[in-house]
Amino acid sequence: MSDFHNEQFPVGALYAAAGLIGISLLAVFSVRLGLVEGRPTAPEVRAAKQVAVVTEREFRFSDREDGALVIADAATDEPVVILEPGSNTGFIRGVMRGLMRERMLKEAERAAPVRVTEWADGALTLTDLGTGRIIELGSFGPDNRRAFAAILAGEQPPIPNNLPNLRASLPASAAKSDAKGPA
Repeated sequence: MSDFHNEQFPVGALYAAAGLIGISLLAVFSVRLGLVEGRPTAPEVRAAKQVAVVTEREFRFSDREDGALVIADAATDEPVVILEPGSNTGFIRGVMRGLMRERMLKEAERAAPVRVTEWADGALTLTDLGTGRIIELGSFGPDNRRAFAAILAGEQPPIPNNLPNLRASLPASAAKSDAKGPA
């Protein structure tokens, strides 16, 4: 067994750690209290640059009894897209669950529409009109952005990682060779 009773912890390391923690807390509180200006958000940058809206549309999302997710145009209440139960649309369902949870916590109207906006700078945003929250959809990757871009266009969202749909979109010769599997 070793004897640690005669060894001391380096005091300099403790001072350095305390200093680092102190500087970190000072930086965070300086930004939070407005003493130091933080980085602007994407919507603030877009507003400052006066980026134009290419297209936008408001939707209402609702669940059917069979588990399908119905996406309807908020102005007409006509269904635009219906995501059947079991379809691989986890991102869209996840975003909507998150928005519904936030609405519940903020006691906002649960039936309020959401606005999907495509901007001239290529950005795609989802704005919850019930809470005011803005989600930059491009930050979740191109496949997830594409899902909401399809909804904005009134099309069925592409289903990622779905080999049967991929085969259907391939030329006939490529689909036949792919169906045989690896040689």
